[in-house]
Amino acid sequence: MEKILVTGGAGFIGSHLCEKLLNEGNRVICLDNFFTGSIENVKHLIPNPNFELVEHDIVDFYDVKVDRIYNFACPASPVHYQYDSVKTFKTSVLGILNMLELARHNNARILQASTSEVYGDPKVHPQVETYWGNVNPNGIRSCYDEGKRAAETLMCDYHRQYNTDIRIIRIFNTYGPKMAENDGRVVSNFIVQALKGEDITIYGDGSQTRSFCYVDDLVDGIVRMMNCEGFNGPVNLGNNAERPISDFANVIVELTGTKSKIVYKPLPSDDPTQRRPDLTLAKEKLGWQPKTELKEGILKTIEYFRERLSAVK
Repeated sequence: MEKILVTGGAGFIGSHLCEKLLNEGNRVICLDNFFTGSIENVKHLIPNPNFELVEHDIVDFYDVKVDRIYNFACPASPVHYQYDSVKTFKTSVLGILNMLELARHNNARILQASTSEVYGDPKVHPQVETYWGNVNPNGIRSCYDEGKRAAETLMCDYHRQYNTDIRIIRIFNTYGPKMAENDGRVVSNFIVQALKGEDITIYGDGSQTRSFCYVDDLVDGIVRMMNCEGFNGPVNLGNNAERPISDFANVIVELTGTKSKIVYKPLPSDDPTQRRPDLTLAKEKLGWQPKTELKEGILKTIEYFRERLSAVK
């Protein structure tokens, strides 16, 4: 049994990760400041004697004896990370510094949840890990994009300078139960709008592409990367089935049976025009690839939001 710290553990992906790690027989400390995370996501885990929930912000150092650290503490949707852009950047940079120091003190392995946003609006397609990206350092998304890039830099420098045992993953668009309905992401936006009978809002002309990965597949890849020996990353984790946003909106209309109309609004600044991971490295190093078909995952996510919305009526 290992003692594992998951920062951002009450968030969308973090809460699924905590549950998987507990099911594998580990002791889990879930650390969260509840800015975007929710106690609702982990309340079913609280009775488990191997689970501990701690309210804390990783901008401030946290000292605990652990074997492994998964760092997921950062708001990940534009509406949240742009709310306080300075705090977002501090969470990425000061937060990973604190977690890396904790890893050094404990001689612990640490995994950083980086993002496909490090590629910016890519000129290489699909995106491979060796691509350095096309990122605006001065835009409204820069607090997140550059914060995650800086965190990767610090991870690699700690590995080179102190031989810290690091793992870096780059997460592409992920969806599934426990997403927040107000996070402004494509999947949650479209499903909630459809279930409420509101207009489904597409920003831009809908030709921009995304590749959506179901959360269970992603968490499997995360744990595989943490357990992988002799490979530090970075490695892309996501789904490589790419489709235009307009097509995805039509899938949501079909699966919800909504009467909602699809409407178009101006594209936000620095919004990537295309996004698809090259998964060659993940397959080679981790033996991993996504398994969940889009319609299967979307139906589970629709059911989750249907229950959430009916509970607040």
